[in-house]
Amino acid sequence: MKTTDTIDQVLKQKAVNKVLSVDPEQTVYEALKVMAENDVGALLVCSKKKLAGIFSERDYARKCALLGHHTKETKVAEIMTSKVTTVSPEQTVDECMTLMTERHIRHLPVMKQDKVVGMVSIGDMVKWVITGQERVIEVLQSYIAGSYPG
Repeated sequence: MKTTDTIDQVLKQKAVNKVLSVDPEQTVYEALKVMAENDVGALLVCSKKKLAGIFSERDYARKCALLGHHTKETKVAEIMTSKVTTVSPEQTVDECMTLMTERHIRHLPVMKQDKVVGMVSIGDMVKWVITGQERVIEVLQSYIAGSYPG
């Protein structure tokens, strides 16, 4: 597992690759409930099966809670992030980590043509890199101990 691996490889390895979404007209309360039930930090916002935005914990904290909006009255469309950075399945882990770092975002919808095929988080990226490093360490330890095949 390397940073040059594709996002498609990451999606195939994820234990749960269910894409969660809400409608822009749903309330913030309803969206937060879905997030809590699924233990996720962001939801895609889809209208007529098209990506319209993303709603995250950060959107809630900065655009709803701090401004005194009521979660049961405020629509997701009012506080979601409309300009969504997306990636393709062919992009690499390294490219996605760079995007996330530069744009200060934690979630990237994965699009194939105009269809959402998944979502990756900064946690997915970190887990991928750490797993790869653990494998390299195991191989090096085997080599040093003399049990390396070859």
